[in-house]
Amino acid sequence: MRAPSKEVEVGYDQKKAEGIALSRKQMKMSAAEFISFSASAMMLTALGIDIMLPAFAELRQHLSLRPDSTAPSQIISFFFMGQIVQIVFGILSDRYGRLAILRIGFPLYIVGGVAATFAPNLMLMLAARFFAGMGASAVFMTTIAGVRDRFVGNQMARTMSLIFTIFLFTPVLAPFLGMAILSVASWQMVFLAPPIFAVLVFLWSLRLEESLPADKRVSLGWTSVSLSVWKVIGNKTFLRYTTVTTLLFTALSAYVGSSEHIVGTIYGRPELFAWIFAGIGLLMSLCSLLNSRLSTKYGAKLSVKGLLIAYSIIGTFLLSWTLAFGDPPGIAIFFGCVALMLAINLAVEPNSSALALEPMGAVAGMASSIYGTLFFSFGASMGSVISLLLVDGVFPLVISFFSIGIVSLVLALTDRTKY
Repeated sequence: MRAPSKEVEVGYDQKKAEGIALSRKQMKMSAAEFISFSASAMMLTALGIDIMLPAFAELRQHLSLRPDSTAPSQIISFFFMGQIVQIVFGILSDRYGRLAILRIGFPLYIVGGVAATFAPNLMLMLAARFFAGMGASAVFMTTIAGVRDRFVGNQMARTMSLIFTIFLFTPVLAPFLGMAILSVASWQMVFLAPPIFAVLVFLWSLRLEESLPADKRVSLGWTSVSLSVWKVIGNKTFLRYTTVTTLLFTALSAYVGSSEHIVGTIYGRPELFAWIFAGIGLLMSLCSLLNSRLSTKYGAKLSVKGLLIAYSIIGTFLLSWTLAFGDPPGIAIFFGCVALMLAINLAVEPNSSALALEPMGAVAGMASSIYGTLFFSFGASMGSVISLLLVDGVFPLVISFFSIGIVSLVLALTDRTKY
């Protein structure tokens, strides 16, 4: 296989993918530009969340909510729940190609973001956030499917790790960007930042070539769609690693949705929020970069097992400490452990994505949509429930981290598939 710096590779059938590639002459984007664009497109999901967290206090005042209200966390939850339409976008992308769906996603995201900014009440704001989430899901799903079209196996895991490394600078910078905007403008300008960025990425996407050839597309007939769905959900490897990702995302979404409440209310240190959030994001980014080397050297499957062992050990330590010394544990112990587990979480995700999508071949769009629907919608819903339980302490989150680590590790260790 040629190095991705020489050409962008395209894979559809696992056993034949190594010999299939698009030459650079056929592609407007180099491999480096494709990775940068993919990361920027995926940033829309993170930017649509992280930049808004510092504005929650001002938003509570605008909506006449109590200072300790957890209602703003619904803004995050509804955005995530908009991802449920990925299943529809997946079917359409396997029929009409990735670019057509990508071009639908951007306007939905932009219009939804602007509508949420100027919504007169919380109900309409949540509805607009749901539509913005729908747009983000289309962009996110087609981006992952495009990576799967071009790369396979450990090479896909390495590419996804590089994409995630760039993408994960969003939670590092976004809180500070949100605070900077708040220092000179209102929360509305913070909410407008993601759709403005989306316009720029949308214009950049005009350079992107279609990655799904016409002869690889599937029809929209009920029989063909049903066969595609059953091919995806009937694959044990896909279900195994999609479950791992969904569980890990549950913990991530629970923390993100409640992080401002945990730092500002439970620990009473609101001035530390941006620093803690950015520090965790930086560690996540570094761990994702490290994973690109791990997946290349040891393979995606072995990397997942090793990372989940570390995750479970840290989760067990945090639970034991909390039971021994009380809830909430010391701020340094809690956020130190959470930072390590979230960093491992984001290192596992590219590998579990690659392992889940590896057998999917020409139905990568359908597989990516089901994958995204499960881990975004179910993960966000379960994470929202955990967030609501975080009133005076963090024990619900601590026990969730522990349980998720153990179950995910069992799923990874019991995988006997060889390919």
